[in-house]
Amino acid sequence: MSALLEAGVHFGHQTKRWNPKMKQYIFMKRNGIHIVDLRFTMEKLKEAYHALKDIVAQDGIVLFVGTKKQSQSSIYEEATRCGMPYVTKRWLGGTLTNFSTIKKSIDKMKRLEKRLETEKDMLLKKDILKMERELVKMKAFYEGLREMKKLPSALWVVDIKREINAVLEAKKLGIKVFGIADTNCDPDLLDYVVPGNDDAIRSVKLLTSLMADAVIEGSTMAAKKDIETEFEETTEEEETTATYDEVEELEETLVK
Repeated sequence: MSALLEAGVHFGHQTKRWNPKMKQYIFMKRNGIHIVDLRFTMEKLKEAYHALKDIVAQDGIVLFVGTKKQSQSSIYEEATRCGMPYVTKRWLGGTLTNFSTIKKSIDKMKRLEKRLETEKDMLLKKDILKMERELVKMKAFYEGLREMKKLPSALWVVDIKREINAVLEAKKLGIKVFGIADTNCDPDLLDYVVPGNDDAIRSVKLLTSLMADAVIEGSTMAAKKDIETEFEETTEEEETTATYDEVEELEETLVK
């Protein structure tokens, strides 16, 4: 709880900007500001942590989303740390609901990169500059999605009001939405609500890092499960081979 206090997770918005649906998570008013009840934050953090861990343990992908200035670095750093895709620039409509088209754009970006690497000496300078400018624009939107081969199983969202399009796309597809619910938010939009400050950099960093920790733990569980499955399949194969050998030996004995 002390870490949450130090990061300012308890500071909400001005009371006049509140969403009544957040009432149950508010502790008090102070100087015109709503104060979040950190007991609920702790409780909901644990729920979100374990749920996200379990999703990743089942080989699920988590897409980290946060495009406002206060969240961009935290989203990038923590998503990168846990090996998950991210969006830190403007959310492109259809990122989820029209993923096949988005994937084509990602493939185009990769082809452009490869061409600049392998054919640069054969291209005119003006063409190189044009391609480099195009690549910069594409990377701004698609770099974080580069390795996302399939739709995510969950989203971690900072500022659900700002990222409403991402949230609605996820809801439409049945993708679980985890996120920080500040006092001006509608918590009903989230499958897993973490009440807290979605504006302060330290608050966003702390909460996002905890979700990244959950992803890392889930990834470790998934890797362990894969190793165990591979071991079981190898053992079964060896046992089957041994059985075939025994049958052949028995047949030879009977023939004699």
